Amino acid sequence: MQDLGISVLFQGRNFIRLLEGLWVTVSISLISVIISLVLGILMGLIMTSKNPFITLITKVYLEFIRIMPQLVLLFLVYFGITKAFGIHLSGEVSAIIVFSLWGTAEMGDLVRGALISIPKHQYESGMAIGLTKKQIYFYIIIPQTIRRLIPLAINLVTRMIKTTSLIVLIGVVEVVKVGQQIIEASRLSVPSAAIWIYGLIFLLYFIVCYPISLLVRKPMEY
Repeated sequence: MQDLGISVLFQGRNFIRLLEGLWVTVSISLISVIISLVLGILMGLIMTSKNPFITLITKVYLEFIRIMPQLVLLFLVYFGITKAFGIHLSGEVSAIIVFSLWGTAEMGDLVRGALISIPKHQYESGMAIGLTKKQIYFYIIIPQTIRRLIPLAINLVTRMIKTTSLIVLIGVVEVVKVGQQIIEASRLSVPSAAIWIYGLIFLLYFIVCYPISLLVRKPMEY
């Protein structure tokens, strides 16, 4: 029977190496997401400020991050900053910095949008029944904001996880890089290794992202 090449997944430590690479991807994503959520919420609150100077600064930051491709930001931080300032940054740290900057900007804009989408009469209704400003935010504004924010935030999280595949280009040995190494080592013995390796990588990303995407439906069920 012809060897279809699937055996390459189980030769030596190949499968374990891919899982280890996936853990690098997930850990970088997780750290970046946590930082982005915390700083993004703060930035979103700041972006609702009526101060024109603060508005200008946050808008410039947001537009810069949106216009600049993540790959260029990775190269700018990993190669540019290290050369210009003599700072040693590992690929993992550079990736966390870039994805945190990106995630903070995106999350901040989502928080801002969720806050300003609350109708003005919600505030007025709270004051009409005698609630204090803190009570209005705690019982009326924040619950509605969270409900609107969760699906958008989860979508951002899955985008960040998938985009971490770019870090292979700055030398981080994550799941795609491990896959490339296995394919290169097997190119003579198993010519069809690529389809099995990249197929498994696709499956691993799906296993990580799909359960997260299911959380989007939960707020809609109530």
